[in-house]
Amino acid sequence: MTFSRADVTRAAGDGLLSFPVTDFDSDGQFDAESYRRRIAWLLEYEISTLFVAGGTGEFFNLGLEEFGEVVRVAVEETAGRVPVIASAGQSITMAKAHAAAAEAAGADGILLMPPYLTECSQEGIVEYAAEICNATSLNVIYYNRANGALEAQAVKALADRCPNLIGLKDGRGDIQSLNTTIKTVGDRLIYIGGVPTAEIFAEAYLSIGVNTYSSAVFNFVPEMAVHFYKSLRAGDHETVARLTSDFFIPFVELRDTCRGYAVSLVKAGAAQVGYPGGNVRAPLTMPNAEEVEKLKVLIERVR
Repeated sequence: MTFSRADVTRAAGDGLLSFPVTDFDSDGQFDAESYRRRIAWLLEYEISTLFVAGGTGEFFNLGLEEFGEVVRVAVEETAGRVPVIASAGQSITMAKAHAAAAEAAGADGILLMPPYLTECSQEGIVEYAAEICNATSLNVIYYNRANGALEAQAVKALADRCPNLIGLKDGRGDIQSLNTTIKTVGDRLIYIGGVPTAEIFAEAYLSIGVNTYSSAVFNFVPEMAVHFYKSLRAGDHETVARLTSDFFIPFVELRDTCRGYAVSLVKAGAAQVGYPGGNVRAPLTMPNAEEVEKLKVLIERVR
């Protein structure tokens, strides 16, 4: 780890968060040099934390060994400029292995994904997350979504048990539930907006005290993503409304034409601005030519 727990908490809790795609070559293998160029480029812009091998980075499609390599390359290229958070998840055994690999690679924390596939009780999810938290010295942010969604009292119980749990990332977009959690748990944790294309929820998040979110579109329109975030925080409602209307609403409409496009369109967008990262891995699929043309129009509209 490069940063202290307090440093990571401050950085991840306030500022724009980058979630880069993971670069693959023409054979579908991790392309370290292309990934280095991507990280170097994204770090030219104003972000507070780098989340690598996350949802946008196809964590679910990475083997353990290449996961460790992705994190190592990101840590090396970042060189202490901002904290680096990697992902962990699937079974308890695998999540512990991810955490160990992330720690060995020099990451400052992990984003803990929901358990794989099975339905589970609140008590079971707390046990799952607590066992992983207690197996690592890294800072942990819990990703509250899908079959791993925790309600307010369960979040509080997990925070009480695990000193290294520093944050909760919302992946549901249920503002009522999130607000209840924030009011119940308070500033013991930081809170991060994490629905796909989180900018569309940014004003609602900010209204309940969530100051930051994961920006996937930062991968291909970083200037606009930073401008949107700064406008949001400055209370520039006119700019926020214009960019939401001109870009984010039509982008979400395009994203929703096919499952998995929250990742695939981002990778296609990166290629359009000169930073190709190869195709997504199955079961995801890349957009077709007509959809790419629509994406190009949106990019040109806000660049």
